[in-house]
Amino acid sequence: MPNLSRRDALSRIGRAAALVGGSAALGVALWDQHGHRSEGSSQQPQTRDFRVQDDHSTLPQLAIAGTGTDPLALTQSAVDALGGMARFISRGDVVTIKPNIGWDRTPLQAANTNPLVIAALVRMVLEAGAKRVTVTDASCNEASRSFQRSGIWKAAHDAGAEVILPAEHRFRTMRLNGEVLDEWPIFRPVVDADKVINAPVVKHHNLAKYTGALKNWYGLLGGRRNRLHQKIDVSIADLATFMQPTLTVVDATRVLMRNGPQGGNIADTKVLNKVIASVDQVAADAYSCQLIGVRRDDLRYLDLCHQRGLGTKVWEDLRRTEV
Repeated sequence: MPNLSRRDALSRIGRAAALVGGSAALGVALWDQHGHRSEGSSQQPQTRDFRVQDDHSTLPQLAIAGTGTDPLALTQSAVDALGGMARFISRGDVVTIKPNIGWDRTPLQAANTNPLVIAALVRMVLEAGAKRVTVTDASCNEASRSFQRSGIWKAAHDAGAEVILPAEHRFRTMRLNGEVLDEWPIFRPVVDADKVINAPVVKHHNLAKYTGALKNWYGLLGGRRNRLHQKIDVSIADLATFMQPTLTVVDATRVLMRNGPQGGNIADTKVLNKVIASVDQVAADAYSCQLIGVRRDDLRYLDLCHQRGLGTKVWEDLRRTEV
């Protein structure tokens, strides 16, 4: 256009740049639909908040199921006591269930979440109207063997879930802006869901003393996550800041009392026949850690999470029920 003035040309270039920038910002916003970036500071930690906002002010916030020995029935009872899965899952949701499938161990060795607990959750989520349910974890041992030997692959698949093995292309490097976790590869099948259910197992951990809901988010990370063990309490708190699940369901049907997190000796396990469900992942751990003889006041990461306002370690303050 030979008659275009210099001023008009600069104006058009500016409008084009704004359009490209706006498109990029829109793309980030769409991908980041469950998170928020704090205004005014790029150093504020990022959060993926999958919690549901409801007005069920009379329903329990913590439920302990301990009647019977069937993990399927215990899981159903715990979730029902909170108001049922429909309180958390809407029709058409894409839901990820995140068990602990870290180890090449059998259910009797109690290093992974009980497969029947996961099967019960899958069925309840589908019955609540979910469009798709994914079960996944980033294993410590070889993933295919861990998924199969744990029994979770078959149990989840038979219940109607899609089981996803970790692979390099399924991680995306993200800036978490945590105190220890700044930029790290994050497992996308978890953070890309509409709703997330954290489904850990109660067990001893040789560094953290106890592992349950909060430590289970380590399975969200790629890379050399063993490097985080030097500041394990702060890294757990950073992960809990990043991940706010829709629901936490803790498997305490058979627990690993010592030599965790891998275990291996059935003599190190104990049958408790409990399942704990909560809308507060901090409270879930504060209650569950005592099941293996660990005091909540001895877990520094619980203190950090409590101080950050991520939940309460004083689980007695929650509306609760035992069934």
